[in-house]
Amino acid sequence: MQGAMPNIISLPYGRCPPLHLQASSWRHLLRLLARLSGTRIEPTVEAMSLVKTQMKLRTVVQFIKPHASARDWRTVLWFTLDHPVPSAMPSSHKYSNGDVSTLPWSYTLSTVPTLLRDGADSPVSKWYTVPSTEATPYPALPIAFPNLALYLQAALDESRRAAGDSSGGTRKLAKMVEQCYPHDVRLSAPEEAADRRSVGGRLLARFGKGAKAKKQGRGGNEETYELVTPFMPDEWG
Repeated sequence: MQGAMPNIISLPYGRCPPLHLQASSWRHLLRLLARLSGTRIEPTVEAMSLVKTQMKLRTVVQFIKPHASARDWRTVLWFTLDHPVPSAMPSSHKYSNGDVSTLPWSYTLSTVPTLLRDGADSPVSKWYTVPSTEATPYPALPIAFPNLALYLQAALDESRRAAGDSSGGTRKLAKMVEQCYPHDVRLSAPEEAADRRSVGGRLLARFGKGAKAKKQGRGGNEETYELVTPFMPDEWG
């Protein structure tokens, strides 16, 4: 699929299926996000009228195979607006204890997408709910795609640092990347430095503040996205 990515991708609040982006690998998807400086995710006008506080993004990273005998994994990113868990709901704690193998509460408000029904650790599906930590709090909206790429890379970096921590699940993302993309290593230092200059590496410390990335050259919406399968508007029903 080719064409221009829209300037604004709007997320509704409440009972709506999560938005998703899909690409051939984790690295391809992050590099593409880093180049699409003209695109951002933000709440819909209706969502902003309902919620008067700053809205946050809830992200699930999934690696999937079309069938068990397939060799290659694809990367899918899922997004919803964060939604408070009702305190009176039974087992509400499981949605707020940082369990990376439990879908966020906001994902349960509508029918769970088919791709997420195979479980967090199956032969054809592995997914990771990105938790809120001191280093990687939930991003505030709006968020530009380059900032989103930096947020996801920061989540992976934190997961790698937790590799020796057997008491928590944060290390799961790094383990998933290593298992599914053993040859898709992180950018080499010179290449990474160049990428950071192109998207504004200084924004990493600000990704949770809804900062907009600075546009560079002719990038942004003129980029094609043959590597990625974006959501379609009619998927919202």
